[in-house]
Amino acid sequence: MDPMRYVPDAVYTLKRELRDIFGARLRSLVAYGLHTDEAAGAHDRGAHAGTHAHERTLTQTMAVVDTVAHDDLRACAARVGSWHDLGLATPLLVAAHEFERSLDAFPLEFGAILADYVVVSGESPFNGLNVDTADIRRACEVQARSHLLHLREGYLETEGRGDALAVLIARSAAPFAALLKSVARLQGLSTHDAAAAARHAERALDLPGGIVAEVVKLANVSEISSAEATRLFPSYLDAVERLASYVDGWSLA
Repeated sequence: MDPMRYVPDAVYTLKRELRDIFGARLRSLVAYGLHTDEAAGAHDRGAHAGTHAHERTLTQTMAVVDTVAHDDLRACAARVGSWHDLGLATPLLVAAHEFERSLDAFPLEFGAILADYVVVSGESPFNGLNVDTADIRRACEVQARSHLLHLREGYLETEGRGDALAVLIARSAAPFAALLKSVARLQGLSTHDAAAAARHAERALDLPGGIVAEVVKLANVSEISSAEATRLFPSYLDAVERLASYVDGWSLA
């Protein structure tokens, strides 16, 4: 947690509106992913014009409340459009009694929040809690193997067309970057910068040529050429195969 982190004004608007809806049942509100948003913004500013989808990054938040009733959801639903207009992602609503029990079910998701969050209201919901390393490793393996299967299946469905392969790679780049940050977090490394996580993965997997970093750079790219896709895919697939095996055999020892 970084208590000195800048929080957009829109988050405080969200806090007031959630307080109107939940009243004293609102235990805490946190904003997360702020380091990641800054890194993505810096990447976009340095990117070549015309190749990136210039969609603003929405600020992510999580609210922990005593209870979540249908009327609460309806009241929130009526405000979601205005929250999006303010640059906010739809808030994650978690009932307090569900929160601690959810850490082992969603270790990567809550681990990512835990690695980069700011308390906006109330106490930190993570006080005294942590995500078990074994749960993170298991989730990383599931994610890596799922990504590998997705790439293989997706390649078959391209029917050999370079344009379809380009779409497959571009759409898979952001999930791949998220996976690498999860693996870095598993090893106790900083995960705010996907590029740094990519470089770490290349060293750990003994991969030459910066292929992992190349794919990660495509996370904010809307399209790539067929020729580039054809060049990248074999090495990309090999990297994911190695990553799945690496996570499968990883241990604290």
